[in-house]
Amino acid sequence: MEHNSVVYKKNNVPCIPKKKCNKKYIHSGTMQFYKVIIALFASGLSTFSILYCVQPILPTFSSEFHLTPAQSSLSLSAATASMAFGMLFTGSLSDTFGRKIIMSSSLLLSTLLTILCATMHTWTEIIVLRMLTGFSLSGVAAVAMTYLSEEIYPPILSFAIGLYISGNTIAGFSGRLFSSMLITYFSWKISILMIGLLSLFGSLLFVYILPPSKNFHSLSLNPKKILSSFMLQCRDSVLSSLFIVGFILMGSFVTLFNYVGYRLMIPPFSLNQVIIGLFSVVYLTGTYSSPKASDFIQQYGRKNVLIFSLFSMIVGILITQWDFLILIVLGLMLYASGFFAAHSIASSWIGYRSKIAKGQASSLYLCCYYLGSSILGTCGGIFWSIGNWLGISLFIISLLLIGVKTIYNLNIATQKH
Repeated sequence: MEHNSVVYKKNNVPCIPKKKCNKKYIHSGTMQFYKVIIALFASGLSTFSILYCVQPILPTFSSEFHLTPAQSSLSLSAATASMAFGMLFTGSLSDTFGRKIIMSSSLLLSTLLTILCATMHTWTEIIVLRMLTGFSLSGVAAVAMTYLSEEIYPPILSFAIGLYISGNTIAGFSGRLFSSMLITYFSWKISILMIGLLSLFGSLLFVYILPPSKNFHSLSLNPKKILSSFMLQCRDSVLSSLFIVGFILMGSFVTLFNYVGYRLMIPPFSLNQVIIGLFSVVYLTGTYSSPKASDFIQQYGRKNVLIFSLFSMIVGILITQWDFLILIVLGLMLYASGFFAAHSIASSWIGYRSKIAKGQASSLYLCCYYLGSSILGTCGGIFWSIGNWLGISLFIISLLLIGVKTIYNLNIATQKH
């Protein structure tokens, strides 16, 4: 057990005996813990609904604006690219100004930009608004895990991050499904507008109930120190490997779900948008695999469980090669569960490994994570044009094998860190 602390389980939830409680941290089973989980679920609902609401709309964008699949995917890639760029700054800003104020400001600004996006008339206007939206969302995605790593009792941090990520899977599923239903019966503008209004409610809930930081210590905004700590993070063999894995994880995941809709809309399936939107239910496997990964870490170590999760994704994509809907669903479920487990492991590993400027370390990981979404998600359109689903699958499998090799090559002694 990390930190040589004893963690008991009550109803399968890690908890600490009262006499061992450290009041400096938030412990599971307390009202503060539940407030954190609910608040971060609300932030996830807002963040991922806003970010991915365009994914079910990509074929509609292709039709209405006369775009190729790769061009249509820019509505998502532009947001994730600007989010990745913003994370280079927002993590360091949160180290100076505080976690909650950065997250709250980012959430409220992004909801307003999303509502404004629903009034746009040209493709250029949409892309510009999506870029601004992604940049504003960077303040949430970059800081949330840092907040957890500072405020949650260390022995249950992996469990808490697993819960946070599992909550994000529900949020991502809900946003995509809601968007796909709206686009079927209304216009894309109504779809984006309703997502914006829903996210505004989630943002206000987050601002109201998230407990203020107890363990935050402000750092001076010194560019030289920021650059120095940046270089230290990148020179750390474990952190730099996790940055690469984050790039691959999100890039391959977004690529798969960007183009599976195109596959399911053509023969032999010819499904409509609502049915395709229901495929997002596979995200819910993450509500189990993310927190469960923390249990396996204690038994087998982060390195081994991360490699196993990456191989699960590869097996999942292989299963989707057959033109049977049930096999495609099973393959997507295995792929998604492996993805969310891998992301949970890598995220908690970052928080545990980094010793200085934790906000910056998390930001660098998530910068690579969303940069992968932007670059690889758009590149996937080229492989779709070349080889349809087989082209996409070979592209993704190649990426995941690089991820496996990157983690496997880590010195075994670093596995415990």
